[in-house]
Amino acid sequence: MPDRKTARRAAALPPASVAESSNATHAPVAFTASDPLLASFPPVVAQDTHTLILGSLPGAASLALHQYYGHPRNTFWRLVGEVIGADLYGMAYEARLATLLEHRIGLWDVIANARRLGSLDSAIRDHSQNDLQALLATLPQLRTIAFNGGTAAKLGLAALGSHAQRYRIALLPSSSPAYAALAYAQKLQRWRDALSGSA
Repeated sequence: MPDRKTARRAAALPPASVAESSNATHAPVAFTASDPLLASFPPVVAQDTHTLILGSLPGAASLALHQYYGHPRNTFWRLVGEVIGADLYGMAYEARLATLLEHRIGLWDVIANARRLGSLDSAIRDHSQNDLQALLATLPQLRTIAFNGGTAAKLGLAALGSHAQRYRIALLPSSSPAYAALAYAQKLQRWRDALSGSA
């Protein structure tokens, strides 16, 4: 039986600023070295993980709870739960993670550290990235990499480079409550289509 302990591999690349608007009326907040540097969580994977879902950086509620997708209005646990046929939302956090691993689904974020006020990806500054390629090298059965939201996809695909061609890439509409362009039912259909075969 494969080792299902939560992997703890997070290596940072040199900082690179997220693109900022040139419009002076929308100038970004000026961060300083005294502003808190936020850190992502360790990856949740097992040796037989075949689908890896990558987000950007945990939001404020998630960081406070030390839990992936901890905001009560983030629909991640409902979406994945419906895809795999399990009531993830109704489970305790550790049970959620264990159930994901049983279905060979892993979690991580593309950003290792960053400064950010609030939870919006657009507010991310001074970020460094997790070493995605190093993690992938430890997952011999990985077949699909799914990005939860546009920021995760943009940064993650850039970090993977040509390595992305080795995997099935799925671009998921963000489960964040801040992304309201699609109704829940529309998001669910997109997630079902992208994660087919993960259940």
